[in-house]
Amino acid sequence: MQIQFKEAPAPEQFAAERGRLMFAAPVEFLKGVVAMSGMPPADRIEVCFAGRSNVGKSSLINALTGRKNLARASNTPGRTQEINFFTTQDGPYLVDLPGYGFAQAPVPVVKKWQELLRAYLAGRPTLRRVFVLIDSRHGVKAVDEEILSLLDRSAVTFQVVLTKADKINAKDHEALFQQVSNALAKHPAAHPEIILTSSDKGVGIETLRAIIAGLD
Repeated sequence: MQIQFKEAPAPEQFAAERGRLMFAAPVEFLKGVVAMSGMPPADRIEVCFAGRSNVGKSSLINALTGRKNLARASNTPGRTQEINFFTTQDGPYLVDLPGYGFAQAPVPVVKKWQELLRAYLAGRPTLRRVFVLIDSRHGVKAVDEEILSLLDRSAVTFQVVLTKADKINAKDHEALFQQVSNALAKHPAAHPEIILTSSDKGVGIETLRAIIAGLD
């Protein structure tokens, strides 16, 4: 039976408060990792954020944590090749993966990062969910399909987060959800609920916090 994809509902009051408290506590940068040997101990669950360059990943992480400059976007798309780990108080690691696509870096560097990404996704037993960010103005593109297929092969559950929702008209939401749903139907690792967000307007931030806080 084909999975029915839908927008993630607003959290119940208890779940929303649990998420608020988690992200009201300190969130700190731990380290940037360029090899599996540099990974922090897998002593807690972790969630990671993936998305193509310029999708708004840094803005979303900053909005989620309530910090203006916790995650910093590179001025050159695709330049940052580190996997960045952030700690939450008594909660999961937040993991920021480098933006994919348009990598303005030498081919060997890109290949090394791709190998690290595959090793990370397949080799972290505490990884509970990957949030794949998709620009609401464009929907799922060919460059996104590559990582979605990689997540399928790695058997890691991923959940789509639509960013920049304030940049499209409300009347276009239905067509956007249809396009994204059609794309996700081909991916068995896809979570059925899609999160609609706007970092500028705060849309969906409470929902995303509650979802992360509810993982175990």
